[in-house]
Amino acid sequence: MRTGAAAGHTGYFHEALLYDSDDELLAVVLPFLRGGVEAGEPTVVGLGGRNADLVRRALPTGADVTFLPGGDVYARPTGAIRAYRELLGSHVAAGAPQIRIVGELPAVLFGATWDAWARYESAINHAYDDFPLWSMCAYDRRVAPPHVLADVARTHPRVATPDGRHEPTGVYTEPATYLSECRPAPLDPVQHTVPEVELSDPTPARARAAVRAADRGLLPPDDLDDLVMAVSEVVCNALRHGTTPVCLRLWRAPDRLVVAVHDRGPGPKDPYAGLLPAGDGSEGGLGLWITHQSCDHVTHHRDADGFTIRLTVGNPHFPV
Repeated sequence: MRTGAAAGHTGYFHEALLYDSDDELLAVVLPFLRGGVEAGEPTVVGLGGRNADLVRRALPTGADVTFLPGGDVYARPTGAIRAYRELLGSHVAAGAPQIRIVGELPAVLFGATWDAWARYESAINHAYDDFPLWSMCAYDRRVAPPHVLADVARTHPRVATPDGRHEPTGVYTEPATYLSECRPAPLDPVQHTVPEVELSDPTPARARAAVRAADRGLLPPDDLDDLVMAVSEVVCNALRHGTTPVCLRLWRAPDRLVVAVHDRGPGPKDPYAGLLPAGDGSEGGLGLWITHQSCDHVTHHRDADGFTIRLTVGNPHFPV
Protein backbone atom coordinates (compact mmCIF):
# COMPACT_ATOMS: atom_id res chain seq x y z
CA MET A 1 0.00 0.00 0.00
CA ARG A 2 1.32 3.42 -0.95
CA THR A 3 2.01 5.93 1.80
CA GLY A 4 1.99 9.70 2.27
CA ALA A 5 0.34 12.16 -0.08
CA ALA A 6 0.39 9.53 -2.86
CA ALA A 7 -1.68 7.01 -0.84
CA GLY A 8 -4.52 5.76 -2.99
CA HIS A 9 -2.99 7.22 -6.17
CA THR A 10 -2.42 4.94 -9.16
CA GLY A 11 0.67 5.50 -11.27
CA TYR A 12 3.01 8.46 -11.14
CA PHE A 13 2.55 11.13 -8.45
CA HIS A 14 4.61 14.03 -9.86
CA GLU A 15 5.33 17.14 -7.79
CA ALA A 16 7.41 20.28 -8.10
CA LEU A 17 9.34 21.54 -5.11
CA LEU A 18 9.95 25.30 -5.35
CA TYR A 19 12.20 26.77 -2.69
CA ASP A 20 13.97 30.00 -1.79
CA SER A 21 16.45 28.79 0.84
CA ASP A 22 18.25 25.72 2.14
CA ASP A 23 15.82 25.59 5.05
CA GLU A 24 12.83 25.46 2.69
CA LEU A 25 14.44 22.68 0.66
CA LEU A 26 15.10 20.60 3.77
CA ALA A 27 11.63 21.31 5.18
CA VAL A 28 10.12 19.40 2.23
CA VAL A 29 12.81 16.85 1.41
CA LEU A 30 13.57 15.47 4.88
CA PRO A 31 9.99 14.43 5.80
CA PHE A 32 9.59 13.00 2.30
CA LEU A 33 12.72 10.85 2.61
CA ARG A 34 12.16 9.86 6.22
CA GLY A 35 8.61 8.80 5.38
CA GLY A 36 9.91 6.53 2.64
CA VAL A 37 12.54 4.97 4.87
CA GLU A 38 10.02 4.37 7.68
CA ALA A 39 7.62 2.71 5.24
CA GLY A 40 10.36 0.48 3.81
CA GLU A 41 10.02 2.06 0.37
CA PRO A 42 13.01 2.50 -1.98
CA THR A 43 14.03 6.11 -1.36
CA VAL A 44 16.33 7.89 -3.79
CA VAL A 45 18.08 11.29 -3.99
CA GLY A 46 19.17 12.64 -7.39
CA LEU A 47 20.27 16.12 -6.33
CA GLY A 48 23.42 17.96 -7.37
CA GLY A 49 26.56 17.88 -5.25
CA ARG A 50 25.89 20.77 -2.88
CA ASN A 51 22.25 19.93 -2.22
CA ALA A 52 22.98 16.22 -1.97
CA ASP A 53 25.58 16.91 0.72
CA LEU A 54 23.14 19.22 2.51
CA VAL A 55 20.50 16.48 2.62
CA ARG A 56 22.97 13.73 3.48
CA ARG A 57 24.23 15.66 6.52
CA ALA A 58 20.67 16.35 7.71
CA LEU A 59 19.51 12.73 7.50
CA PRO A 60 19.88 10.36 10.47
CA THR A 61 23.09 8.34 10.40
CA GLY A 62 22.62 5.12 8.48
CA ALA A 63 19.34 6.16 6.83
CA ASP A 64 18.55 3.75 3.98
CA VAL A 65 18.58 6.34 1.21
CA THR A 66 20.26 5.89 -2.17
CA PHE A 67 22.15 8.89 -3.58
CA LEU A 68 22.50 9.01 -7.35
CA PRO A 69 25.15 11.02 -9.23
CA GLY A 70 22.62 13.73 -10.20
CA GLY A 71 24.67 15.42 -12.92
CA ASP A 72 25.34 12.12 -14.70
CA VAL A 73 21.67 11.11 -14.66
CA TYR A 74 20.65 14.29 -16.47
CA ALA A 75 23.11 14.23 -19.35
CA ARG A 76 20.36 13.90 -21.98
CA PRO A 77 16.56 13.66 -21.62
CA THR A 78 16.24 10.29 -23.35
CA GLY A 79 19.08 8.89 -21.26
CA ALA A 80 17.44 10.09 -18.06
CA ILE A 81 14.12 8.48 -19.01
CA ARG A 82 15.80 5.22 -19.91
CA ALA A 83 17.89 5.14 -16.71
CA TYR A 84 14.97 5.97 -14.44
CA ARG A 85 12.67 3.42 -16.10
CA GLU A 86 15.32 0.75 -15.55
CA LEU A 87 15.69 1.80 -11.90
CA LEU A 88 11.94 1.87 -11.31
CA GLY A 89 11.46 -1.47 -13.05
CA SER A 90 14.05 -3.13 -10.83
CA HIS A 91 12.34 -1.87 -7.68
CA VAL A 92 8.89 -2.97 -8.85
CA ALA A 93 10.25 -6.40 -9.75
CA ALA A 94 11.56 -6.64 -6.19
CA GLY A 95 8.05 -5.95 -4.85
CA ALA A 96 8.20 -2.23 -3.99
CA PRO A 97 4.69 -0.82 -3.39
CA GLN A 98 6.03 2.73 -3.95
CA ILE A 99 9.31 4.38 -4.90
CA ARG A 100 10.24 7.88 -3.72
CA ILE A 101 12.69 10.07 -5.64
CA VAL A 102 13.72 13.68 -5.16
CA GLY A 103 15.85 15.12 -7.95
CA GLU A 104 16.92 18.33 -9.64
CA LEU A 105 18.20 19.40 -13.00
CA PRO A 106 21.61 21.13 -13.09
CA ALA A 107 21.21 24.91 -13.45
CA VAL A 108 23.16 24.89 -16.74
CA LEU A 109 20.12 23.18 -18.33
CA PHE A 110 17.96 26.26 -17.69
CA GLY A 111 19.68 28.05 -20.59
CA ALA A 112 19.97 27.10 -24.26
CA THR A 113 18.84 23.49 -23.78
CA TRP A 114 15.80 24.18 -21.58
CA ASP A 115 13.32 23.44 -24.40
CA ALA A 116 14.40 19.78 -24.36
CA TRP A 117 14.17 19.53 -20.58
CA ALA A 118 10.76 21.17 -20.50
CA ARG A 119 9.65 18.44 -22.93
CA TYR A 120 11.23 15.89 -20.59
CA GLU A 121 9.34 17.19 -17.55
CA SER A 122 6.10 16.95 -19.50
CA ALA A 123 6.76 13.57 -21.11
CA ILE A 124 7.64 11.76 -17.88
CA ASN A 125 4.07 12.22 -16.68
CA HIS A 126 3.32 9.57 -19.30
CA ALA A 127 6.67 7.73 -19.38
CA TYR A 128 6.64 6.86 -15.65
CA ASP A 129 2.90 6.42 -15.19
CA ASP A 130 3.11 2.62 -15.20
CA PHE A 131 5.18 2.72 -11.98
CA PRO A 132 4.13 3.47 -8.38
CA LEU A 133 6.46 6.46 -8.30
CA TRP A 134 6.20 9.53 -6.09
CA SER A 135 8.80 12.07 -7.14
CA MET A 136 9.65 15.66 -6.30
CA CYS A 137 11.52 17.83 -8.79
CA ALA A 138 13.37 20.57 -6.91
CA TYR A 139 13.75 24.06 -8.41
CA ASP A 140 15.58 26.89 -6.65
CA ARG A 141 13.62 30.07 -7.37
CA ARG A 142 16.79 32.11 -6.77
CA VAL A 143 18.36 30.42 -9.82
CA ALA A 144 15.60 29.26 -12.17
CA PRO A 145 14.46 32.00 -14.62
CA PRO A 146 10.78 32.98 -14.79
CA HIS A 147 10.16 31.14 -18.08
CA VAL A 148 11.55 27.95 -16.54
CA LEU A 149 9.30 28.26 -13.49
CA ALA A 150 6.32 28.87 -15.80
CA ASP A 151 7.07 25.62 -17.63
CA VAL A 152 7.56 23.80 -14.33
CA ALA A 153 4.05 24.78 -13.25
CA ARG A 154 2.61 23.53 -16.54
CA THR A 155 4.48 20.20 -16.49
CA HIS A 156 3.89 19.23 -12.83
CA PRO A 157 0.38 18.35 -11.64
CA ARG A 158 1.20 19.27 -8.04
CA VAL A 159 3.54 21.34 -5.88
CA ALA A 160 4.92 20.40 -2.45
CA THR A 161 5.30 23.30 0.00
CA PRO A 162 7.51 23.74 3.10
CA ASP A 163 4.45 23.76 5.38
CA GLY A 164 3.55 20.22 4.35
CA ARG A 165 0.89 20.88 1.73
CA HIS A 166 0.60 19.04 -1.60
CA GLU A 167 -1.52 21.17 -3.92
CA PRO A 168 -2.45 21.29 -7.62
CA THR A 169 -0.39 23.79 -9.59
CA GLY A 170 -3.60 24.95 -11.27
CA VAL A 171 -2.04 25.30 -14.72
CA TYR A 172 -0.90 21.74 -15.38
CA THR A 173 -1.19 20.81 -19.07
CA GLU A 174 -1.51 17.21 -20.25
CA PRO A 175 1.62 16.01 -22.07
CA ALA A 176 -0.08 15.29 -25.40
CA THR A 177 -1.20 18.93 -25.52
CA TYR A 178 1.94 20.53 -24.08
CA LEU A 179 4.30 18.58 -26.34
CA SER A 180 2.28 19.44 -29.45
CA GLU A 181 2.54 23.19 -28.89
CA CYS A 182 4.86 25.36 -30.96
CA ARG A 183 7.79 25.87 -28.60
CA PRO A 184 10.55 27.74 -30.45
CA ALA A 185 14.01 27.18 -29.05
CA PRO A 186 16.57 30.01 -29.12
CA LEU A 187 18.69 30.01 -32.24
CA ASP A 188 22.25 28.94 -31.75
CA PRO A 189 24.39 32.07 -32.33
CA VAL A 190 26.23 30.24 -35.10
CA GLN A 191 22.94 30.09 -37.03
CA HIS A 192 23.21 33.85 -37.57
CA THR A 193 26.23 33.18 -39.80
CA VAL A 194 26.38 31.72 -43.30
CA PRO A 195 26.04 27.91 -43.20
CA GLU A 196 29.14 25.95 -44.08
CA VAL A 197 26.95 23.41 -45.88
CA GLU A 198 23.52 23.86 -47.51
CA LEU A 199 21.88 20.98 -49.39
CA SER A 200 18.47 20.60 -51.00
CA ASP A 201 16.77 17.18 -50.96
CA PRO A 202 20.03 15.37 -50.13
CA THR A 203 20.14 11.61 -50.03
CA PRO A 204 21.09 10.22 -46.60
CA ALA A 205 24.44 9.17 -48.07
CA ARG A 206 25.16 12.69 -49.34
CA ALA A 207 24.15 14.13 -45.96
CA ARG A 208 26.48 11.75 -44.14
CA ALA A 209 29.37 12.65 -46.44
CA ALA A 210 28.76 16.37 -45.95
CA VAL A 211 28.89 16.08 -42.17
CA ARG A 212 32.13 14.10 -42.25
CA ALA A 213 33.73 16.57 -44.66
CA ALA A 214 32.74 19.57 -42.52
CA ASP A 215 34.08 18.13 -39.28
CA ARG A 216 37.80 18.46 -40.12
CA GLY A 217 38.90 16.96 -36.82
CA LEU A 218 36.63 19.06 -34.58
CA LEU A 219 34.70 16.26 -32.87
CA PRO A 220 36.05 13.09 -31.27
CA PRO A 221 35.57 10.17 -33.68
CA ASP A 222 32.76 8.55 -31.68
CA ASP A 223 30.88 11.85 -31.42
CA LEU A 224 31.26 12.43 -35.15
CA ASP A 225 29.91 8.95 -35.87
CA ASP A 226 26.91 9.70 -33.63
CA LEU A 227 26.16 12.93 -35.48
CA VAL A 228 26.56 11.30 -38.88
CA MET A 229 24.11 8.57 -37.89
CA ALA A 230 21.64 11.09 -36.42
CA VAL A 231 21.72 13.31 -39.53
CA SER A 232 21.19 10.28 -41.74
CA GLU A 233 18.12 9.24 -39.70
CA VAL A 234 16.62 12.74 -39.73
CA VAL A 235 17.13 13.25 -43.46
CA CYS A 236 15.68 9.82 -44.18
CA ASN A 237 12.61 10.62 -42.03
CA ALA A 238 12.14 14.01 -43.70
CA LEU A 239 12.28 12.50 -47.20
CA ARG A 240 10.02 9.58 -46.27
CA HIS A 241 7.47 11.18 -43.94
CA GLY A 242 7.82 14.93 -44.52
CA THR A 243 7.05 17.20 -47.47
CA THR A 244 9.76 18.23 -49.90
CA PRO A 245 11.82 20.23 -50.40
CA VAL A 246 14.07 19.04 -47.60
CA CYS A 247 16.84 21.50 -46.70
CA LEU A 248 19.92 20.60 -44.68
CA ARG A 249 22.13 23.35 -43.24
CA LEU A 250 25.29 22.81 -41.24
CA TRP A 251 27.29 25.28 -39.16
CA ARG A 252 30.70 24.75 -37.62
CA ALA A 253 31.60 26.51 -34.36
CA PRO A 254 34.86 26.13 -32.40
CA ASP A 255 33.27 23.68 -29.95
CA ARG A 256 30.33 22.12 -31.82
CA LEU A 257 28.67 21.16 -35.07
CA VAL A 258 25.07 22.27 -35.61
CA VAL A 259 22.83 20.71 -38.26
CA ALA A 260 19.27 21.83 -39.06
CA VAL A 261 16.99 19.76 -41.31
CA HIS A 262 13.79 21.43 -42.51
CA ASP A 263 10.87 20.14 -44.56
CA ARG A 264 7.44 21.55 -45.42
CA GLY A 265 5.48 18.96 -43.46
CA PRO A 266 3.98 19.21 -39.97
CA GLY A 267 6.54 16.98 -38.26
CA PRO A 268 5.94 13.80 -36.25
CA LYS A 269 2.38 13.07 -35.14
CA ASP A 270 3.59 11.38 -31.96
CA PRO A 271 3.99 14.06 -29.23
CA TYR A 272 6.62 11.86 -27.52
CA ALA A 273 8.75 11.52 -30.67
CA GLY A 274 12.40 11.36 -29.72
CA LEU A 275 11.78 11.00 -26.00
CA LEU A 276 10.24 7.52 -26.16
CA PRO A 277 10.65 4.84 -28.83
CA ALA A 278 7.57 4.35 -31.00
CA GLY A 279 6.00 1.00 -30.21
CA ASP A 280 6.02 -0.18 -33.84
CA GLY A 281 8.85 1.99 -35.14
CA SER A 282 6.47 3.80 -37.49
CA GLU A 283 7.04 7.31 -38.88
CA GLY A 284 10.65 7.33 -37.80
CA GLY A 285 9.80 6.95 -34.11
CA LEU A 286 12.66 4.58 -33.34
CA GLY A 287 15.15 6.56 -35.44
CA LEU A 288 14.26 9.82 -33.69
CA TRP A 289 14.62 8.12 -30.31
CA ILE A 290 18.12 6.91 -31.25
CA THR A 291 18.94 10.38 -32.60
CA HIS A 292 18.02 12.03 -29.30
CA GLN A 293 20.40 9.69 -27.50
CA SER A 294 23.23 10.40 -29.95
CA CYS A 295 23.26 14.22 -29.87
CA ASP A 296 24.02 16.64 -27.06
CA HIS A 297 20.94 18.72 -27.88
CA VAL A 298 17.98 18.24 -30.19
CA THR A 299 15.26 20.83 -30.86
CA HIS A 300 11.90 20.44 -32.62
CA HIS A 301 10.21 23.48 -34.14
CA ARG A 302 6.95 23.79 -36.07
CA ASP A 303 5.78 26.95 -37.80
CA ALA A 304 3.84 28.00 -40.88
CA ASP A 305 6.77 26.99 -43.10
CA GLY A 306 6.98 23.41 -41.81
CA PHE A 307 9.06 21.42 -39.34
CA THR A 308 12.72 21.84 -38.38
CA ILE A 309 14.83 19.54 -36.27
CA ARG A 310 18.21 20.85 -35.08
CA LEU A 311 21.01 18.58 -33.93
CA THR A 312 23.99 19.73 -31.89
CA VAL A 313 27.03 17.64 -31.02
CA GLY A 314 29.65 19.32 -28.86
CA ASN A 315 28.95 22.00 -26.30
CA PRO A 316 25.28 23.07 -26.65
CA HIS A 317 25.28 25.57 -23.75
CA PHE A 318 25.64 28.88 -25.55
CA PRO A 319 24.62 32.10 -23.72
CA VAL A 320 21.00 33.13 -24.09
